[in-house]
This record gives sequence, C-alpha cells and structure tokens, in this order.
Amino acid sequence: MPVAALRSRTSDRRPGTMAGAEALAAALDPAAVRLGEPAEPRTAGWEADVRDSRAALEAARDFVAGALEAGERPVLTAGHCTICMATLPEVVARRPGVRILWLDAHGDFNTPQTTPSGFLGGMCLAAACNRWDAGWPGTVDPEAVVMAGIRDLDAGERVVLEDARVALVEPAEAAEALRGQPVFVHLDVDVLDNAVLPAQFEAPGGLQPDELAAVLASVAEAADVVGVEVTAFEAPADPEARARATAMLARAIRPLIERRA
Repeated sequence: MPVAALRSRTSDRRPGTMAGAEALAAALDPAAVRLGEPAEPRTAGWEADVRDSRAALEAARDFVAGALEAGERPVLTAGHCTICMATLPEVVARRPGVRILWLDAHGDFNTPQTTPSGFLGGMCLAAACNRWDAGWPGTVDPEAVVMAGIRDLDAGERVVLEDARVALVEPAEAAEALRGQPVFVHLDVDVLDNAVLPAQFEAPGGLQPDELAAVLASVAEAADVVGVEVTAFEAPADPEARARATAMLARAIRPLIERRA
C-alpha cells in the first residue's frame, strides 16, 4: 500500500489544502512519499492552471501508474481534484473494467463552455472523461463513473453530466452499485458537511463523519478497491483541530486501504 502526498500546486487557491494532503498522508503512513515541490497557492484561470500544473499532474500520474504496475494499491492525497485528469485515465488503462467512485459535493463536470468561474478544479472530471481537451492522453468512459454525495451542480454542468450518462446515486447506495467490481475511489473531503470541516467551495448539507465512514467501509466490503485518492482536505490552522480532523479522516479511509474484497 504505497502512500504519497502531492505537495505541488495544481489548482490550489488556499494553503490549507496542501497542508491537509501532507497531514493525511502522514497519518495513513508515517513513511509516505512526498511528491513535487511546494508552491504558493493562487487564483488563476483554467488555461494557466492547465499549463502550470503539468509537472504536478505528471508526478501524480506516475505514482499511481507505478503502484498499479507493481500490483499494489496506490493511496494519493492532494490539494485539489485536478489530479484526476492525470490519474483516472491511467487507472482505467491499467485496470480494464474498473469503476470510478466519485465522492464529492460537486460534479467537477463543467467545460470551458459551461463553467461560470473558470476554475480548473470544477472542470477536471469532465476533462478526464473527454468532454473537453485538457491536453492529457487517455480517457475515462463516463458510464464507468458512479457519483455519490453530489449536492451542488451548475446548470450547464448538469446538462453535460446527463448527456454523458454518469450514474448518480445516494451515498448509502454506492456499495451496492459497485458490488463485486474493481473500483478506484476518489474522495473530495467536501463531501462532508461543511459544519464538520470547512471547504473552499461550500455547499449546504453533506455527510457526517460516521456516515462517510459507513459508506467507505461498505464499499471496501462490497467491491475490490484498487486505489484511492483523497483531495481538498482544508487542514485547520489550529494544531489540535488539525490533529482531530486528520485522525477522523484517516479512520474513515483506512478500511479502503487495509482490506481486499
């Protein structure tokens, strides 16, 4: 079970997400690898982020590819979901028939034509599914994606999502939808209620920690988890609060990475 934290900026706009990636990786494995070089978060349009994040995305891709090639289950933490443009096509290329479980408050399925914000992190899964060209090889069949926990979609994004025939299920239904299948889990921490952990892009509602833990444990029991990526953990600045939040997430994630179906 190799564990790595991506320290490089992709579309990170606040420092807490990169700090969260390092803290969570260390909690899962004190010997976790640290990929890339830290960079200051900043606000940028999607074109600049596609260009400037290339080295970071290549590092994420290469880590996942190397682990899968070795027959291991990669666990990658990162500041933002943008990594999926590089990681998910690599997963489906190396594990034919794999499903993608997308646990997130957002669909991240905008395109340059539909995005109201120009934020690359809100467009990355659509890029991985070839709804627009971000310049990365490989693609994910959108019908292989199962989304759960989604509660904030832009109007144009919803149209793209429906046209792509991505499955949307309730979190408690995810395990049954994936039963007996290989699955790669993408977990954006903002799937949690923002009262539990703040998020850069807040959305009302969300899962409680015990609900997230139950969903992940049921997926670990029902499916063959081939890898995990965790993004957007906005680490609290207070050390005690950060330690509590990190431990809570590590407990929830651990069933995914410690058992095989």
